[in-house]
Amino acid sequence: MRVGVHGRVARWVTFGAIALGSLFLLVGLILTGVSVSFLSDAKHAPGTVVALEWREDHGGGSRRKRAHDGPVAYPVVAFTSADGEHRTFRGSFGSDPPSYETGEHVEVLYDADSPGDARIKGFASLWLLPLIFGGIGLVFAGVGTTVALVTRRRSR
Repeated sequence: MRVGVHGRVARWVTFGAIALGSLFLLVGLILTGVSVSFLSDAKHAPGTVVALEWREDHGGGSRRKRAHDGPVAYPVVAFTSADGEHRTFRGSFGSDPPSYETGEHVEVLYDADSPGDARIKGFASLWLLPLIFGGIGLVFAGVGTTVALVTRRRSR
């Protein structure tokens, strides 16, 4: 009787790993599509980092003390859109040490229909989230699928 219960639990854990991995992979693919769509329609403009906004970043609400648990710097960038309007936005990723310096020139990508939707042209702002979600999805789905195949092969 124990073997049957153990086998069912193992199947559910395997199914859960594949399902969770597939979900993460799907989110990663959606985020990749959003970035590709943004890039295909984005206008380019030169920008300048005008300030660094230091904020406490709690890493998803975790109360555990980490090796570095202090404020991180988000770049505040000014640029002029094609309609001649001066615009400012805060970058979506912060870091310590800061990734940018005040006065640094950057390339800005923005949506012409909604110039407030702007990003610094860089790896983190365009590809970091799709890569994280897709990578986690591949690992979970891959491990779950491998375990399922090995278990099936052994049961024959």
